[in-house]
Amino acid sequence: MPILIKSLGKTTTDHISMAGPWLKYRGHLQNISNNYMIGAINAENGKANHVKNHYTGEYDGVPETGAWYRDHGHKWVVIGDENFGEGSSREHAALEPRYLGAFAIITKSFARIHETNLKKQGLLPLNFIHPEDYDKINPDDEIDLVGLTELAPGKPVTMVVHPKEGKSWSTELSHTYNNEQIEWFKYGSALNKMSAN
Repeated sequence: MPILIKSLGKTTTDHISMAGPWLKYRGHLQNISNNYMIGAINAENGKANHVKNHYTGEYDGVPETGAWYRDHGHKWVVIGDENFGEGSSREHAALEPRYLGAFAIITKSFARIHETNLKKQGLLPLNFIHPEDYDKINPDDEIDLVGLTELAPGKPVTMVVHPKEGKSWSTELSHTYNNEQIEWFKYGSALNKMSAN
């Protein structure tokens, strides 16, 4: 999977899903998703809302690039720093990445409520067991997540990183899933799991 953005430093819910004038779109997921991660700083170039498309090499906004990946059949991941998603509990900060085709958000650590909101949307919030691995990832690397069919409480997930140049390397990621939340992931969201019962 491509990395949509490697977010540098503090990434609050306001970086992920800005408030202000955007709140008029709260009932319209397509429109409000146009603010996804537009406040986050791209580690590649130090700019907000300016990321490179992994396949075309062209730069565009974060939501536009995420939608391009989704529409061309590519799930994607976000790489984040510490306490990712801190701030006001904003459900759209988890709805938007799901709508745009995210698969996993991989960080040094999460704000607890944002982490739970991501789980409810069927996304994978994962943490670096070795925080220094964050620094080893380049924004144009590709990511494989191995062993998800055996996802279990307390069992790490293996991430394989494929740089554009050089050898692939792997590391382990932790998660805070319990058995019920793993069902949310398997069904694609908590709502899907409830409707299946």
